[in-house]
Amino acid sequence: MNITITGKELKVTEAIKDYVEKKLTRVEKYFGEDNIDVTVTIKKENATSEIAEIYVTVKGVSYKAVTEDKDLYASIDKDIDILEGQIRKTKAKREKMIKDSSIKQMNFSGIEDIKVEDEIVKSISYELKPISVEDAKIKLSEKKGNIFFTFVNIDTGKVNVIFKLKDSNNYGLVEPEE
Repeated sequence: MNITITGKELKVTEAIKDYVEKKLTRVEKYFGEDNIDVTVTIKKENATSEIAEIYVTVKGVSYKAVTEDKDLYASIDKDIDILEGQIRKTKAKREKMIKDSSIKQMNFSGIEDIKVEDEIVKSISYELKPISVEDAKIKLSEKKGNIFFTFVNIDTGKVNVIFKLKDSNNYGLVEPEE
């Protein structure tokens, strides 16, 4: 871990350096042996508050925390908590993306070879109401994507099927024999 500590209007003491290094081990545990660059800037804002800014960069990903407190050590603690939250959130997102993409890439060998034949694979139920052939034609044209419509012919009382012909301009009618 490469740590750079800079003080603005505030002297960086050995105690501050040790404290920052000790606290940054909480961040380091998330990355293991990766090359981590940390830039810490401490400054005195006014007579009553001190600001700690911590920037962590790992493999091109940057995390940033800036807090202000009357105690510099409290400010550093808050920064570490914020950074830990950002890192956990990022790691969780990456793990989810990796998991999702690995499921998409799974090889389901043998499944493609199984073909379902001679089975009813889809079933649709709807109420058959007695309507005229013209009304059935209108209902079929309203249902985009459907190529046929089953109905009870109001004139004959028998089940009929109206369907679109391949020219998409005309219709066919299937009626049972008497």
